Amino acid sequence: MKIDWKAYQTNGFFDELIDAQGNIRTHGKQLAQFFSSLSKEELVKARAVADLAIKEMGITFTVYNEGNMIDRAWPFDIIPRTIGKKEWQTVEVGLKQRVEALNLFINDLYHDQKIIKDGIFPKGLLEKSVNFRSQCVGITPPNNIWAHICGSDLVRDGNGTMFVLEDNLRVPSGVSYMLENRSVMKRVFPELFEQVSILPVDDYPSQLFDMLAAMSPRPDDKPEVVVLTPGVFNSAYFEHCYLAQEMGCELVEGRDLVVEKDDCVYMRTITGLQRVDVIYRRIDDLFLDPEAFLPESQLGVPGLMRAWSKGNVALVNAPGAGVADDKVVYAYVPDIIKYYLDEEPKIENVPTYKCLDPKECDYVIKNIDKLVVKPANESGGYGLLIGPKSTKKEQQATIAQIKADPRNWVAQPTLDLSTVPTLDGTEPDGRHVDLRPFILSSGKDTQITTGGLTRVAMVKGSLVVNSSQGGGSKDTWIVDEEAK
Repeated sequence: MKIDWKAYQTNGFFDELIDAQGNIRTHGKQLAQFFSSLSKEELVKARAVADLAIKEMGITFTVYNEGNMIDRAWPFDIIPRTIGKKEWQTVEVGLKQRVEALNLFINDLYHDQKIIKDGIFPKGLLEKSVNFRSQCVGITPPNNIWAHICGSDLVRDGNGTMFVLEDNLRVPSGVSYMLENRSVMKRVFPELFEQVSILPVDDYPSQLFDMLAAMSPRPDDKPEVVVLTPGVFNSAYFEHCYLAQEMGCELVEGRDLVVEKDDCVYMRTITGLQRVDVIYRRIDDLFLDPEAFLPESQLGVPGLMRAWSKGNVALVNAPGAGVADDKVVYAYVPDIIKYYLDEEPKIENVPTYKCLDPKECDYVIKNIDKLVVKPANESGGYGLLIGPKSTKKEQQATIAQIKADPRNWVAQPTLDLSTVPTLDGTEPDGRHVDLRPFILSSGKDTQITTGGLTRVAMVKGSLVVNSSQGGGSKDTWIVDEEAK
């Protein structure tokens, strides 16, 4: 027996491959034809080859569980997600617009705060922001870019409309898995890449390096770029190593760097100190510099903020960029776009209720069993309440947290997230997905990955796609429908 796509059930959801009438979408026809040509035995073998490749390539992620750290093989499904090139071009325009506005917003908050003076953004919301860094006030990074790397999560609703679910502007992760997903697919089905016109993602490391190099305070010299990691115990350490290797950069920890009397940053090497121009930092703000933030931090570099504020080193992303990486701030992004760019958002937000507003908070509490309720600054799916799948006890606990700190909570409708065929045994079954493309901004140029990291809820009916919560991943194909 082989896959019969006519038997595939969309169950009322918008499916990325099969439309409501059971027809294969144009951008997925070659993919569907290929998979329907495989026998069940060939599918089982392909899945085993993918699992073996993941182990051989050492693709892992770390889960923190009850104080323990567990390294697990990256969960991967061999049926890719496909998106048409024409649609993707409109998504790219919307993402560029969004990141441009967010960088203008962040820069404004650390300088004149015009958006607050003009009554568009509440002063009280900024005052209670846990990610606003007073140490950054008055500092102007190169080209006024604070969020050089952004991972904006996209979802579709039941009508197929694409929305931005949230913006990740502090230390966005996951791009290495996007790249490795493609590598695994090329190992498993090399012939598919000869049959289908799939836009490449392989050039991301070179694009990342070029953007980092463009931030150097010494543009006439060959810049020294390093990747700053918290170390081997960090959940994203695989990604830190991967990107440093792909870019040909040194992977360093805080103890490898020193700020000298000239307020420049140097790397300790076997031949002596070597000046560093750009630091792609994968350490949270508060651990970056014990002189400026947490004195007890052993991960950062004393004096690093001083060197950055004087323009002697570039930090990517800039400290303080996380002020816009807040699910309450997210609710204001459409207004932020209109204010700074005088444009309507090209990709809409998911409708969002702010619990700091008494009327909206009252609505959330009364309808908590129907909504997705989120804390403002958690990530990885932690603290999330999915109303329809929650217990009364869980709902009451969340209501208590909302009442204790309304500013820290937002709620959104429970979307009918789109699905993608995912192998359940040897049969494809729909599983809910989101998508995280990565946007690189230098101030002179903006690059967006052709596709991104598709995360998939591996459990039937689940809306939770985070790998730390049991989710998995797929390769994402942007398909040129017009290519011969």
